[in-house]
Formats: sequence, C-alpha cells, structure tokens
Amino acid sequence: MSEIPPQAGGAPTAPEQEVVDICRELLQIDTSNYGPGQDGPGEREAADYVVGLLREVGLEPQVFESQERRTTVSVRIPGADRDRGALCIHGHLDVVPAHAEDWTHPPFDAVEADGCLWGRGAVDMKDMVAMMLASVRHLARTGTVPPRDLLFVFFADEEAGGVLGSQFMVREHPEVFEGVTEAISEVGGYSVTVEDAKGDPRRAYLLQTAEKGIAWLHLRAKGTAGHGSVPTSDNPIVHLAEAIARIDAHKWPREFIASVRGLLDGLSEVTGVGYSDEDAEELLERIGTAAGFVRGALQDTANITMLDAGYKHNVIPQDATAALDCRFLPGHQDDLMATIRELAGEHVDVEIGHMDTSLESPFEGALVERMKSALLAEDPGVAILPYCLSGGTDNKALSTIGVTGYGFAPLRLPADLDFAPMFHGIDERVPLESLEFGARVLWRLIEDC
Repeated sequence: MSEIPPQAGGAPTAPEQEVVDICRELLQIDTSNYGPGQDGPGEREAADYVVGLLREVGLEPQVFESQERRTTVSVRIPGADRDRGALCIHGHLDVVPAHAEDWTHPPFDAVEADGCLWGRGAVDMKDMVAMMLASVRHLARTGTVPPRDLLFVFFADEEAGGVLGSQFMVREHPEVFEGVTEAISEVGGYSVTVEDAKGDPRRAYLLQTAEKGIAWLHLRAKGTAGHGSVPTSDNPIVHLAEAIARIDAHKWPREFIASVRGLLDGLSEVTGVGYSDEDAEELLERIGTAAGFVRGALQDTANITMLDAGYKHNVIPQDATAALDCRFLPGHQDDLMATIRELAGEHVDVEIGHMDTSLESPFEGALVERMKSALLAEDPGVAILPYCLSGGTDNKALSTIGVTGYGFAPLRLPADLDFAPMFHGIDERVPLESLEFGARVLWRLIEDC
C-alpha cells in the first residue's frame, strides 16, 4: 500500500479509536423507514452527517436523492492499480421502526450500558456504517492509497427493498459503479461460539456468500358483498382464510445449496456432530440463535404478515387481502410462484408487490481469502464458514450490473450475546469491543484488498 500526502481533519486516528463515537452519533439520528407511501424522517440528516465527516478529512462525496429526504452518499478512493476491478464497500442509513415502550433504553438515545451501545440500527447496520466511515477517514488522514479503487456507498431505503436507494442508484446513476466488480456489506463476518469435538469453546465466523430471493406478494380474494345476516358461500374473507391455511400448511422441500452445505459440513467438522439432509437439528443447535438464519435457508418459505378485510360489522365485504412474505433459494423463483398460485386457489389472485433476485457467490477467490486473512490476523485459530442469508441486502441491486457481493460486517461477539434475533428486534445493541474489533478487521482488508 502506497502513500499520498495526508488530508485535513486532524492527526491520523486509527479506525478503532473513533468507530464507537461515530456509531453513537449515527444511532442518535432517527432514520426509520416505514415503507412505500409512508411518512418518515428519511435518510437526509444521517447523510448530512456522513458528508460532514468525509469533508472534514478533505474528501468530496457525491449526494443523490431519489425523493425528498431519501438520500444516498458515495465517495471513491482511487487505488494504486486502476486497471483492477474496484471494490464497493456499502451500507444503508435507514433502519426499521422501533416502539420505544418495548425497549430497555430509548431506541434513538444511543445509551451505553453493559459494555454495549443500545439503539435501533446498532446491528442493522449503523455498526458497519461506522466502521466504513472510520476506515475511509483513516485512509484520507494518512494519505494511504489502497491496492485498488474503493467505492464507499451509504444507501437509502434498504429496509423497504432498496427501490429508493440501491435500485435507484444502479438504474439512474450506474456511472457511480463504473469498474466495480466486487462488493461487501452487511450480515456476515460475525462470530458464533460452539463447542468443538473436545468440548472446548471455539469461535466460528459466518461469511455470507448467498442470499435468498424476495417475493413480497398480495393475496386478493374476491366475493359477493352482502348483509351480515344472510348466509353466503362466496365470502372473500373465508376464501382468503382457506388460502392462508393451505399456504401455511404447505411443506416446502429442502435443498442444500453450496453455501448451506459448506456451513453444515464445516460446523460438523468443528463440533464432531453429524447431520443428515433430513435432520440437521442437533448440529444447528450448536450455533444458538444464529440457527434461525440457517433454518430459513434450507428451503423456500412463505409467511403471512398482514391482513385487511371489511369495513362494518354487519357487512360482508367484496374483497379481502393479505400480505405474504416469500423467500426463495437460488433458481426457485418460478417454482415458488407457481406453488403459491396453486395453493391460493380459484378465488384468490396473487399480485406481486416487490420481487428481488437470489444470490450465490463462490466461497473462494482472492477477496474471500483476504477476508479470511483479515479475520485470522485479529482472531487466530477460528473457523470461517460460508452461509446463506434468509433475508436480503443491497448486494441484490449491485448484482444486476455484474457485481459479486458478500456479507462481511466483522464482529467478534461474546458467547452469551443473543445476536441474531436483534436484527429488527427489540433492545438492539452492539458491544463496544466488537465495534473496535470490526474496525481493525475492515482496515486490514482495505490494506490488502
């Protein structure tokens, strides 16, 4: 890694020295995303904060707005080898809503307690955004030239599928991503603690190499409106309820894609616990609450999330609707849609609200080896395993322009921290030591990318 004259913004500060403060200040900015058509604060205040930190060290970021207050920020750092494909390191500024009355500490106060920062976004994903900012500021302050171009992007709207963020950017501003071939982002690189074959605790890091696809569907049942006192065989609520029951009862067949097979094989080797394609439960129990993500990647899934029907107690309505959240494995989109339509039945239409692709990247190659090396340099002797995310990230949008994406937001976590359920959960928090660890690992990757 070569050097250029350092930029403004004070004496060089190692990324781990300011990552906690940056994360704290980000958590205090409410960027709740309530979904399409819903009022919310948007990302502009957080984007302004990001821009301020970048300008303070002499960088000049680009700012994009898809709608008022729906703001994305990017900044490119030229590398030593401009002919190599660039690496995009990206995060999102929005968070899911939080109900303060449910939390131990107010979700937007960024309280420091029990060695953690508490707040909505501490895990998803202002922790990684803080690591990114601490790293790019260190690059600028020290005048360090990375081995290849680095593009840092802070997206809007990831929590609603990225329509106003990553999808807007690749559609309207593809020039921002010129030359980018690979990307890293959230929901990977964090540790779980398992018992090895000798009964001793051992950390394993889950590096995300695949994502299920997303199909957010609406079931719309139609029937005959009428008086609530008159018998009917054409009640749309009943049609909808029957469709929901069929969909909920359906047993989706299992298929172990490469990332899932790699995780289970690696975990079996570490723990000495075997598994079969029909029964992997004993093995999955070894990774605690992270098993939920893995169970979601063993087959396609379909879950009812919202219902809407009727407008008066004594009136049979003419329609009823339900929201259905489906996630499908790579290559399963057409089969999933055909199955849902068959299960919905003749009285229920299936409408697509949002559809997004599945992803599968190889657990090999130079970038993967450098991610492994960065982790092992800070935490020697650990296992590093691939896995498939049952949710989705902005890597989906980048894949449409040929970018290969991974989940790598490195965190070394305490063995007793119930981490995975904090994604979109109550009392979201991140250990301060984990943030500092992540900043060191990310910096090592940037030095060697």
